[in-house]
Amino acid sequence: MDFIQQNIYLVAIAILSGTMLLVTSLRRPGGGNAVTPAQATLLINREDAVIIDVREPDEYAAGHLPESRNIPAGKLEERVGELEKYKDTPLILVCQSGARSAGSCARLGKLGFAKTHNLAGGVGAWVEAGLPIRKGGRK
Repeated sequence: MDFIQQNIYLVAIAILSGTMLLVTSLRRPGGGNAVTPAQATLLINREDAVIIDVREPDEYAAGHLPESRNIPAGKLEERVGELEKYKDTPLILVCQSGARSAGSCARLGKLGFAKTHNLAGGVGAWVEAGLPIRKGGRK
């Protein structure tokens, strides 16, 4: 007890930093449905996951995951009909960093899509993992 009283500032800093670490780990983009590039590859190969790129068409044309479909985040609700046949299929949503796709996962979840996943780190993480990218062509 004497240690705590004599080092109250150090104890306060330790508690504060621990709390901040816990909060940031719980509030990371994508939350509990975030997948790494390796996990996404497994979902694609084992469960025939569909990849939805929510970036703008010019970003998509500059480089995208193979076999991905481009549905910009701003047009997701109006184009949701294109995804109805995939309601029971895992969907992996992708953007440049993982932020836009995390929001899109939440919106699709509210529309009844239970198996949505956010690619943590986005296309940047995919490229960093050494996985292939295609350029041009729009789906």
